Amino acid sequence: MIPEEIQDTLASLFPAIHSGSKILSTRPLSGGCINHVHQLVTTSGTFCIKYNLREAFPGMFESESLGLSTLERADEIAVPGVIITGASSRYSFIVLEYISSSRPIAGFMEDFGHSLARLHRHSADYFGFEADNYMGALPQVNHKHSEWVSFFREERLEKQVQIALAKGYLNEHDSGCFSRLYSRLPDLLCMEPPSLLHGDLWNGNYMVSATGKACLIDPAVYYGHREIDLAMTTLFGGFGPGFYSAYQEEFPLENGWQERFGIYNLYPLLIHLNLFGTSYLGSIREIIRRF
Repeated sequence: MIPEEIQDTLASLFPAIHSGSKILSTRPLSGGCINHVHQLVTTSGTFCIKYNLREAFPGMFESESLGLSTLERADEIAVPGVIITGASSRYSFIVLEYISSSRPIAGFMEDFGHSLARLHRHSADYFGFEADNYMGALPQVNHKHSEWVSFFREERLEKQVQIALAKGYLNEHDSGCFSRLYSRLPDLLCMEPPSLLHGDLWNGNYMVSATGKACLIDPAVYYGHREIDLAMTTLFGGFGPGFYSAYQEEFPLENGWQERFGIYNLYPLLIHLNLFGTSYLGSIREIIRRF
């Protein structure tokens, strides 16, 4: 059940968006890990609402709205349209277009790969983003940098390493290993212009929309090296080989991309370490030893 204070706030907001609209019913939806997620049925349509405690994740839904709007403007892969963001006394929320699921089209993964490659051709003159946002439940800092290695080192790896050290998940030996890795990054990573990234591209963050094509949800948008988006698709499965071959046809990667995926997956693995504990530590140390 959506808290009454959110329903009261929505009741006052919806007529301003859809004249005369009334809320008819709500029901919880699966998939909410950080936020509560509900279907919201009104007299003017069906929507999705996500909410959480406003003090726990300040600015989360405003940054999600900005990320979704940025992806929507690129017009390469579907995303839910943003209806409104708002807050009651204790809660923050975002109301989104409701995405109805369907059967995937033939060649779904190939179509997805081509679309993601086209998204990655959208660029900026910096690495980072115009605002900070969230990666899962952790703040993601997007300070702008003119070159990729410094952005990846300072805004992605090192910030998570410092959190893990403070929590006691990493030790000083681990910190030294990361420092040695940092010194090698200019030689290990290939340099390309910034790409518009989803930022949290695992198999739980896309849906099959009513068109049978991919729809991206829950982004952590910024401009970065496109290999970091692709690397994360390999962490938890769910992307078939056709996805990668189609991507390569559309926007070929530099040689050695599979090997670099390990370096880029240090970031989401450190996020998981800091959120869920030391079960991810072995994978992090194995990657560090490898490089």
